[in-house]
Parts: sequence; C-alpha cells; structure tokens
Amino acid sequence: MSALIRLLCLCAVPAVMALAGCAAPQSQVQPQTLLQDANFKPLAQPLPVAEDIFALSPQMRTFIYDNPEFRLMVRRKGERQALIDALYARPMLQLDYDSAITRNAAEAFAERSGNCLSLVIMTAALAKELHLPVRFQTIYTEDFWTRSGNLYFVAGHVNLTLGLPQHNTNNEFTIIEPDMLMIDFVRPEALRGHRRIEVDESTVIAMYYNNRAAEMLEVGDVNAAYWWSRAAVLQQPRFLAGFNTLAVVYRRHGSSAGAEAALREVLRLEPDNLQALSNLVLVMRDQHRNAEADQLQARVAELQPYPPFKFFDLGVEAMKAGNFVKARELFKKEVARSAYYHEFHFWLALSDYALGDMREAGRQLALAVENSPTRKTHDLYAAKLAWLEQQNRLREMPHIDPSIPLSLQQPRSY
Repeated sequence: MSALIRLLCLCAVPAVMALAGCAAPQSQVQPQTLLQDANFKPLAQPLPVAEDIFALSPQMRTFIYDNPEFRLMVRRKGERQALIDALYARPMLQLDYDSAITRNAAEAFAERSGNCLSLVIMTAALAKELHLPVRFQTIYTEDFWTRSGNLYFVAGHVNLTLGLPQHNTNNEFTIIEPDMLMIDFVRPEALRGHRRIEVDESTVIAMYYNNRAAEMLEVGDVNAAYWWSRAAVLQQPRFLAGFNTLAVVYRRHGSSAGAEAALREVLRLEPDNLQALSNLVLVMRDQHRNAEADQLQARVAELQPYPPFKFFDLGVEAMKAGNFVKARELFKKEVARSAYYHEFHFWLALSDYALGDMREAGRQLALAVENSPTRKTHDLYAAKLAWLEQQNRLREMPHIDPSIPLSLQQPRSY
C-alpha cells in the first residue's frame, strides 16, 4: 500500500477546509506538540516567508511600469482588464500550465508557467501591485488522483477573484467592494457547478508550503520535506492537509509514533478524512497492530469502495495479457471518474490502437496532450500523436502501402 498526500493543482486542498474564524480555538490542532525539530537536520537556506512568495521581481516591475503595450492597455481598459488580457492574450504573458514544481510569484513569471497555485500566486502579486483587491477561492471538485512511485496524490484546485480600484482626487486608491471577477487557469467547463469557498492568504501560503513538502517527498528528500510541512502546519493550523503530509514525512523518516499522533489529530476533527484514515492503516501495519488496521481498512472501503487507479492497474494487467477489449473497458472506467488525467487517456489510446481503432486512439491521444501536466509529457504525447496521425494519413491513401518505408515509395501510374 502507498501513502496518500493532498496537493493543490499538482494543483493542496484538504477534504474539508475550516475557514479562518469558523472553528473554535480549542478544537484547532496545536502543531507545536507534534513537531520533532531535533530529529531533522536544519536546512542550509531558510524557507521563504510570505513576503518572499509574493515578492515581485525586477522583471515583473518592468512589465507593469515600463511595458508600453501593457501601459496602453491600462489607459484604455483599466488595471484589472489590462491584467486579465495580459494573462490570457498573445503575445503578452502567454502562460502555460505545468505541474512539475510549485513556483513562487517571481519564478512563475520568469518561466511563464506553473501549476494553478503558482499562477494564482503570481497573478495575486501583480494584482496587488496594481492596487486591485484580491480574494482566493478553493474549488470543491471530484477528487483528482495522480501517483508517483508509491506516493498517491489527490489534487485540489484554487483560483482567485479580482476587484476594481478607484482613484480619488489625490490619486490614491480606494476599493470598490462588489464586482469581483474570477480568474482561473483551467477550462471553465471543468469548474461548472462546483462549490467555491473563500480562503485567506495565510491558507494559500500553507498550501504553497505543503505542495513543496510533497514535491520534496517525491524526489526522496525527507529532511527538506519535514521543514516544508512544518512551515505549512505552523502557517495555518486549520489546514489539515499539512498534518497529513507531516505524518507521511514522519513515517518515511521512521517515526511511526509521530505519524500516528499527527493523523489522530486530523481524525479528531475529521473522523472520515479518507487520506488520514488510509495513511493510519499503513502506520498500524508498521506497528503490527493488524486488528486495528483491519478495522480502519474496512472504514476506508466503505468510504471508497474502488480505490484510485484500481481499474487502471487492472487495465495494465489486461494489456500485458493481451486482453485488449477488457483493458479498454477498464481504462474507460477510470476516465469516467477522472476525465482530465493524462495517463488514463494515453493507455486508453494504446488499447484502441491495439484493437485497430485508429480514429479513437487519435482522439484519446489528443486528450492526453491537452491534459498533460508538464511540458515534457505534452511533448511526448504530441510526438506520439503526430506519428499516429501520419499512419492514419498513409492508410487513407490507396496508392501507398504504409508498411513500405516512405523513402522506397514509388508513385503508381493509372
């Protein structure tokens, strides 16, 4: 079994997030009681504070104040619309989605890419410099799972809304409270009908720390992961995903008791938190408390009868066995509950190809390209799609045998 971590736009949102001021102080987790600083080596460089995460780089200031095209847009349309146009229009910022790493504002601007959290942080930093009011929102969607090695990640989503500034006679800014406009970096249809909950900036910073902790775990740096997850729980103790990540760090570090304590605190507040329950099963197994683990596993099965990647793994087994019809049906089941995960579409394309359905294979490969989380996977799928489209064109040309290399093709006379 594998550990479960919740991330933000890998794009990190907890299963149930308590907003600032909504929970009684006595019910809040006290993170200091769970920390184990003495068991981890200090980092060579201190972690960034909030000001660092949202700090504008010289290039960002140049864009806002010295870019002629942007300044013209500001004069014609106002600060908010100018920023929106710059985010989406070519050839201004021309942002790309890339979930490889969670970036701060300056890094996302320099790379012109990032996951949803990175792009939200960058946009908020620019908006603040333009004196636009900013509010952050988490979007409650169906759980979106990814995995890397023996780590499972369940991704959430965050966006932001921007208000309008108003200049007074002294050229100072006052805020017009209504008319907040939502800014997002995913397809609108993916969010339609889903509940939005406003969160404070402290929670967004905790999300940033938690994402970085998960990314450190993914590359095997448990020591750094501890300090990032520590920062997350101290930044916002109501952000329970941070405690779940801290528990995974402790388990990887060999501190089973520390992992259990962190998970018990999450379950004290959220008894049905699926990630905490699943991870506690692993901890109980580590401690050879199998009866307790079995009870917890039964509860997990009630909450989630079909674990993430269950149909996918069975589909891969069917592919290896040459049962492509069964494999295709299993991959379709995964797509039906996770429509935007690139790997499901890619393997569905492989099963379609194996069954000779080139048109559907091409459609699924195109969806894999469209939903690629990084530039690397995008380019990989795009190359495969280009090859498949070439094969399809060859099959549609009656005077060319696609089994013959193109360099040997001779035109036929009619």
